[in-house]
Amino acid sequence: MLTAAQRQHHIDVIRQFPAHLTALVVNLNDAQLKAEYLPGEWTVQQIVHHLPDSHMNGFIRLKFVLTEDHPTLKPYDQVVWAVLPDVEKTPIKASLNILEGLHERWGNLFESLTEEQWQRTGYHPEHGDMTVDDLLVDYSSHCDNHYNQITRTLAAAHSSQTVITN
Repeated sequence: MLTAAQRQHHIDVIRQFPAHLTALVVNLNDAQLKAEYLPGEWTVQQIVHHLPDSHMNGFIRLKFVLTEDHPTLKPYDQVVWAVLPDVEKTPIKASLNILEGLHERWGNLFESLTEEQWQRTGYHPEHGDMTVDDLLVDYSSHCDNHYNQITRTLAAAHSSQTVITN
């Protein structure tokens, strides 16, 4: 079980993530967003569009845990979702907008929970029983992991451009 301070740290990550992500990607051009700089990694565009897919699922999972008795939390194939046509056709601004509103609501919900609500659980077929604390930590880490993934991707892009121009 997390302490109140630990919970607040993870909630702060969730609250601040949309602004940090936007600052990182908002000035990228279409070629930078769609380039495959690292083998086996998604493009920046795919990552940005993946985030609201994942986080909407996370928000809904939290609501199920809070409103149902030990619900099953449905997994989904994120790799297949990342190649659906909306990912290619939709500007990243749409996903950044979703994240901004979603994370505000998510943070508000987390901050409103009672100690009893923090103890509620759901069952994820791939991860087993999960508490509300587990959901908070998983999605806070998800923010950090994908921010770092985009940073690595952009660093690889910069390195490949430096090599080409020298």
